[in-house]
Amino acid sequence: MVLGAAAPITSNPSARVIYLIRGLASEETREQSLDVLCKNRLTYDNLAVLLWKSFGTMSVLLQIITSAYRALSSDGLTEKALTQVCNAIALFQSVAFHPDTRIPFIRATMPVYLYPFLNTMSNERSYECLRITSLGVIGSLAKVEDAEVIEYLLSTQIFPSCLRCMEVGKTLSRTVSTFIIYRILLSEKGLKYCFVLAERYLSVSQCLGKLVENLSEDDAENLPCLLRNIIGCYLRLSENERTRPQLSSYVPWKLLDGKYANIVRSDPKALANLRQLVCNLRTSKSCTTHCTDEPPTSSNSPGPSIP
Repeated sequence: MVLGAAAPITSNPSARVIYLIRGLASEETREQSLDVLCKNRLTYDNLAVLLWKSFGTMSVLLQIITSAYRALSSDGLTEKALTQVCNAIALFQSVAFHPDTRIPFIRATMPVYLYPFLNTMSNERSYECLRITSLGVIGSLAKVEDAEVIEYLLSTQIFPSCLRCMEVGKTLSRTVSTFIIYRILLSEKGLKYCFVLAERYLSVSQCLGKLVENLSEDDAENLPCLLRNIIGCYLRLSENERTRPQLSSYVPWKLLDGKYANIVRSDPKALANLRQLVCNLRTSKSCTTHCTDEPPTSSNSPGPSIP
C-alpha cells in the first residue's frame, strides 16, 4: 500500500482508520501512520477494536516498543525512535481503556512489555517520556473497577514498579503512579495485598512520606492531583486499625497543615478525605464527632486540624 501525505478523505471514519492501520505494516508508511493515529486516537471511537482485531497490528506495535530496550540500555535512542515508541504505547492505551479490548489485552499479558520503562532509574527526558506514557496505559486499566484487572496488576508486580516511579519520576509520573497505587488500594484485594507483608506496607508508607516531603509548589498544574492521590492512599491505609498507630509516624505533618488543605480546597472529595485522614490518625476517641462536620480546633482536640 502506498500512503500519501495523509489518509484519503472519506466520509467513513472506519475506512480512514483501517487505511492508517494498514500503513503500520510497512516501514515506509509506519511513522506517518503512527503519528496520525496517535494524534486522532480520541476521535476514532472504534480505533481500539480495529487495532486489536487487525491481523499483525499488535505485533507491529510490540516490535516498535521492544526495539527501545537495547537502545535505552546504551543511551542510543534517537528522538525519532522515541516518538515512534511513545506513539505505539499511546495506541496501547487506547486498547487498554476500551471495554471490548481491555480484558483480552491483559489476558495476552501485553502490559508487561511496558514494565522495563517503569523500572528505569533515570529521569532524563527520554526515560521520563517512556515512563509517563507507559504509566498512562496502566492508569487506564486501573481507573476501571474490574476485579480481573486488579488481580492481573497485582500478579505482575505493578506495586514495586509504581513505587519506583514515585521515587525517581518527575511530578506527572509521580502523580499517575500514585493514582495507580490508590486505585489498587481501593479494592479489598489490593488493600489486603499491601498488608500481607510488613515490608510491603512499610515501603508504601515510606514512599508516600518521601513524596510529601519533596512536594514542589512550582508545579501548580499537577500538584493538586498528586495531593489528592497521596491523601487517598493514606486514607485507605489508615482504615486498618491494627497498623494505624504505626502509620501516624510515617505521615509527614506538613501534609496535614493548612497550606495543603488550601491547595485541595477546590476539590470537595479530596478535602473530605484529608479531614477523614486527620480524624483517623488522632488518638482521641471523641474525634468521630468532627469527621463529617467542621474540623476541631487546636483548643479542643490534639493533633492537627484542617480548617
